[in-house]
Amino acid sequence: MMLPEDSHLSDQELIFTADGELDPRRKAHVRSHLAACWQCRTRLRNMENAIADFVQLHSAGLNRQLPPVSPARAMLKAQLAHVRPQSSSLLWNLRAQPAFALPLVAAALVVSVYLWSRPTTGSIPLRQLTPGAVRSVAKSDVCTAGQNRAFVVPVALQRRVFEEYGIRDVPPNAYEVDYLITPELGGSSDIRNLWPEPYSSTVWNAHVKDELEDRLHRMVCDGQIDLATAQHEIATDWIGAYKKYFNSSRPREN
Repeated sequence: MMLPEDSHLSDQELIFTADGELDPRRKAHVRSHLAACWQCRTRLRNMENAIADFVQLHSAGLNRQLPPVSPARAMLKAQLAHVRPQSSSLLWNLRAQPAFALPLVAAALVVSVYLWSRPTTGSIPLRQLTPGAVRSVAKSDVCTAGQNRAFVVPVALQRRVFEEYGIRDVPPNAYEVDYLITPELGGSSDIRNLWPEPYSSTVWNAHVKDELEDRLHRMVCDGQIDLATAQHEIATDWIGAYKKYFNSSRPREN
């Protein structure tokens, strides 16, 4: 069934969804809508694919002249808020003149991806770059006293991670090159398990994820969940795992 145009999700909501920064008050509605609307699911998937292509080009060194990413993301957010009231008329014009629709949509998507540079400050990593990776360990390996030590990411590897995510001129203490699956849960030092996680630019930051890592480690060692489940949940949706195991929709205040 075709839904009325004004009942679909906005581009801004889809971008925030892809970036993991959607307002918690809207998240349930957006998820419900996506489950029922193939058009919005397709738009979201196309956005994510375009972003992934952009990151691959950037990683290959083909766009070294991009401006700093944080101002660019803020600029795109402001532009989306400004043009949103005009979106219905724009979509109508595109439908009325299909010969011009594809070039305009393609150009708009390229500009959006160029400005957005999604992988820079997201609360969750870009799955194409950081799907997670584990070592071959058992519960006894991660729960034995003295087995877990500080796993420091070498500086050279940190630089590679920042390069993959298109981040240059990193402000001091802005990011932690973090393990998606923490070593205390068997996570490896493979670059596929690392991403630049913000310290303070979002409420779902590195400090909050540290709380989840500690709780999952205790639960594994206490026999409340198995190691594979903990690894899967933190790699797939660590924010969802936090809400589940802390029974809270927001991070706790420290």
